[in-house]
Amino acid sequence: MEDIYLKTWSQFVDLTAELDGWAFRGQQEAGWPLLSSLSRYLCRFGIESESWRAREERAIRIFRRKAHNYLADPGVLENDMRCLTLMQHHGAPTRLLDFTKSPFVAAFFALENATGDAAVYALNTPRLWSSAPLQERSLTRERIDPRREGNFERYFLANEHEVLWIGEPYEMDSRLVAQSGTMVVPGVLGKPLDAVLRAYPGGDALIRKIILPAAVREAAIKSLYRMNITSATLFPDLDGLARSVRTELEIMWQAGPGTASAGITAADRRFAA
Repeated sequence: MEDIYLKTWSQFVDLTAELDGWAFRGQQEAGWPLLSSLSRYLCRFGIESESWRAREERAIRIFRRKAHNYLADPGVLENDMRCLTLMQHHGAPTRLLDFTKSPFVAAFFALENATGDAAVYALNTPRLWSSAPLQERSLTRERIDPRREGNFERYFLANEHEVLWIGEPYEMDSRLVAQSGTMVVPGVLGKPLDAVLRAYPGGDALIRKIILPAAVREAAIKSLYRMNITSATLFPDLDGLARSVRTELEIMWQAGPGTASAGITAADRRFAA
């Protein structure tokens, strides 16, 4: 995997302009491996790999049995990919890795809470779209599509195939739409995504790690704010709005003539007490 160290936000803008059609993932710690939340959970607590499949199946089964109480359309739970995406977006550990088609959305997720060097991973999806593992050439993207009935169990739950699938469920929820989101589904839980990619033609050239140093964060957050990329727009609900207040604490409008305090209006002062 190629590591690219940047010094300025403008370098990130210029670089990603060349990566047309790629997918991106932001991580707030540059040193974090590209592992799914389920992989991290299983490894962190030392759960034996022999039981991973049974535990993942049980987690999905429990979610399906109970989530219908909170859904207007419980039918969305029937499709494996739709169910996993729903689990992912509500905080359950899954094997999915969230990516986005927007490098700027990825940068926001990388930098929003970063206090040190962050990273944006760029995945060459145009090449991967028609690629398959060198040792299992028959496992094309179309063949292993987890949206098709039985495929998630056949090609993913067993944790035997070093494959990955990129795409979205047939029906996308509001968050996935707002984030220009896409999902990467790895066939094994015990390896980071860049290691799985070594099984594909081109291997390390299929992914780049763009490191954003802490020094670029302020300029980047302000630039993203002007693009209207905030938690309020990426999570179009009350939770997203509340989360976006953290960014508002950093962004201050220029004080105009006669303004007592930058960014504070008379209306603001009425509620400040």
